[in-house]
Amino acid sequence: MPKKLIRRYLPHHSHVTSHKCLQIFGSLLHDPNLFHLNRHSVSTAFAIGCFCAFIPLPFQMVIATFFAILLRANILVSFITVWITNPLTIPPIFYTAYQFGAWLLDTPVQPFTFELSVTWLTEKLLLNWKPFLTGCFAMGVISATTAYITIQLLWRWSISHRWKNRHRQLPLN
Repeated sequence: MPKKLIRRYLPHHSHVTSHKCLQIFGSLLHDPNLFHLNRHSVSTAFAIGCFCAFIPLPFQMVIATFFAILLRANILVSFITVWITNPLTIPPIFYTAYQFGAWLLDTPVQPFTFELSVTWLTEKLLLNWKPFLTGCFAMGVISATTAYITIQLLWRWSISHRWKNRHRQLPLN
């Protein structure tokens, strides 16, 4: 079930390898093992994508692709999982990361409004960078670990469920 479900929503690997941002990886993307769907490659890819989603930098997909190549994970899954943080979800996720980092560092939360401008980056973010980056790193590690364990368990459950159903359908002698 997970393999069929994932394969249904993934783009073809030729579409990913021809993406202009990923041309820097050259022939590394042509390894067919980076596009196989198995329990290890998918769970590792989900972990990579969830971790990279919390990196507050542009081009998170390129970073996720680099780690997928390095860790031999499914590139497409890690590439897509990064989109947990998208233009709609970035403000609440990063604000939550900031609050979590402030809680971890035991510093007071400073109220601020998010604004995508150079002045906001130089004035507001410079005042709160430690709790923000701490929270992003901690939430990235927590979400990556949770994603890895969850995919491993779901994949095992699915295989076990299929085996039980297959065993029930066998004729009795």
